[in-house]
Amino acid sequence: MGGHIEEGNFNDTNLDGLDYAVLMSWPGEVVEGNGTQQVIIDERADPTQREALRKILHGESTAPGATHFFVYNSTMSTVLDTLYAPIELSIDVDQRIASLTIEGLVESRGTPLPKPLTAVLSNRIRLATPEGPRYNYTEVGNGNTTARAGIELDFKDSHCQFNVVHMNQDGIIR
Repeated sequence: MGGHIEEGNFNDTNLDGLDYAVLMSWPGEVVEGNGTQQVIIDERADPTQREALRKILHGESTAPGATHFFVYNSTMSTVLDTLYAPIELSIDVDQRIASLTIEGLVESRGTPLPKPLTAVLSNRIRLATPEGPRYNYTEVGNGNTTARAGIELDFKDSHCQFNVVHMNQDGIIR
């Protein structure tokens, strides 16, 4: 999971413009637990911003079950040390295009789904979760990710989602 905070605060700490990535892996289904998680925070964050993002991304400062960060973290049996690195991230939700590069750690690309039986990349699928903790809606795409941090991942032509999230400690703002 990669994200960019356009505008946001954690109490009095401004988080505008910061990026993050969360690597997660499970031996089976997510709901079965025993996951491993590692957070990577934009190296531009100062110490106060780093701690604020760490708390948010580990679901520590939220109503229980209110955010996807809390839900995912509740399935983890191993939480690796947080890393701080330069993050290059670009996301265009409407076009279903994203790129995440964390030098030596993560390379990830998201593209639109191909139209069946053609080479045209314009198939559009949108999912809505009117009551869920993750987003109001998400665009679905094709994802490719390689991670070589504390968690190693190799996904080729995998599921990927693009969304905008407005949230606070009580969950999604609808």
